[in-house]
Amino acid sequence: MTLLIRTRRFVNAACLSALLVPGAWAESANLLEVYRLAVTEDRQLAAARHDYLARREAVPQAYAGLLPQLSSGVSWEDTQLRRDEPGLVRRRSAAVFQANLKQPLFRVDRWFQLQAAKADTQQAELELSAKEQALILQVAQAYFETLRARDLLAAAQAEETALRLQQQQAEGRLRSGASNITDVLDAQAAFDNARANRQLAQRKVEEAFEGLYRLTHREYSSIDGIAHHLPVHPPQPRDTEAWIKQALQHNLSLQARQLAVRAAEQARHQRQAQYTPSLDAVASYRRGDNDHFGYSNPTDFGRDGYRGNVAQGSLGLELNIPLYSGGMTRSQVREASERLAQSTDLHELQRREVLLDTRNLHRAVNSAVEQVGARRQSIRSSQAALQASQVGRELGSRNTVDVLNAQRQLYSVVREYNHARYDYIIDSLKLKQAAGTLSPADLLSLSSYLQAGYDPQRDFLPPDLPAGS
Repeated sequence: MTLLIRTRRFVNAACLSALLVPGAWAESANLLEVYRLAVTEDRQLAAARHDYLARREAVPQAYAGLLPQLSSGVSWEDTQLRRDEPGLVRRRSAAVFQANLKQPLFRVDRWFQLQAAKADTQQAELELSAKEQALILQVAQAYFETLRARDLLAAAQAEETALRLQQQQAEGRLRSGASNITDVLDAQAAFDNARANRQLAQRKVEEAFEGLYRLTHREYSSIDGIAHHLPVHPPQPRDTEAWIKQALQHNLSLQARQLAVRAAEQARHQRQAQYTPSLDAVASYRRGDNDHFGYSNPTDFGRDGYRGNVAQGSLGLELNIPLYSGGMTRSQVREASERLAQSTDLHELQRREVLLDTRNLHRAVNSAVEQVGARRQSIRSSQAALQASQVGRELGSRNTVDVLNAQRQLYSVVREYNHARYDYIIDSLKLKQAAGTLSPADLLSLSSYLQAGYDPQRDFLPPDLPAGS
């Protein structure tokens, strides 16, 4: 598991260092540049890294509870002794150095605390990897949603231009007596609607670029577009159950939940172990004034004794048997049991979500594959229907409403085609994320189909389906 995470991070570093050159503020960008900047600028990912680094300190802290504890210090006392006889006062000062050593020998609760800390650290590492993987998808979504918005704007502009032409032609036919005012009003209404749609599409483009700015803290006026010859294939393997099995084994969020259950189990064992006795080896050393140690009788003022420094050492075992703590231990065990039940329920909830998402995404990708091909063919059919309607109007078998309907149908199909191809890209990445296989290599693969000279006004349609046809 840890090896998988380290390998993924190595791929991250290799892709970024070998293929990308650091950039400054730019007007245009490609997918990998946006990803590189997002890795650097994303505050959620930075916060997740700090959270992981903080949580992994729980392991050395738990180890410390099983290792020797050594302390030392110096004390100084000034003592004044009096007797009832007048003038019989004696004063002495004493400085004592002391050192204490304690080595836990039997501490079941601390051993379980260490196991819980290890599980929690592994969970934090997986959660960080899941956030790194989520950022890949987030970048791809922001990037391709921007491309989608630009293509939809281009289609809206082309539709507005075409309907404007229809409106002008209707006015010309009205002046020549070949048409009536109804045709002009219908054409005007269609044009007004197209203009409103174009304005809405323009706003969506601006909002999409704002999404890129939030990820990268960079402003762009354009980004490389995706070529229409991007391969559109069903996910491999074709079997849904194979993807579900892969997801249940390798989904990072699900693995993190499994480790959360393990950490909660160890935490409960730790609380239960507080009922068990503990055994420590203890050693102490003291050195100081003889009087301070009490070797002379402090009430014997008339006797002379040894007044020099003496040393005292001790070594022993300390057994502690917990008997009653006011109900604290029992309450903590109940709390830990409920936390374990909570983690188990959250793990099951995550498992169900992963299963459902994987199945739905596999279905969505297969549907998108069919939709791309079908919508592409529909564009051809709609173009042919529009041409037939235009010819029919000249011959008198069709009217302006028929032409307007055919025009709107054409651009509706164009929008559906672009929706389908961007849905295919994003859903394919989501499916890989659910299966736990999404990596920067997937962005690298997509970037090979990006075109620096992509012009939405020209390229929102496949090259074999020119907008003017």
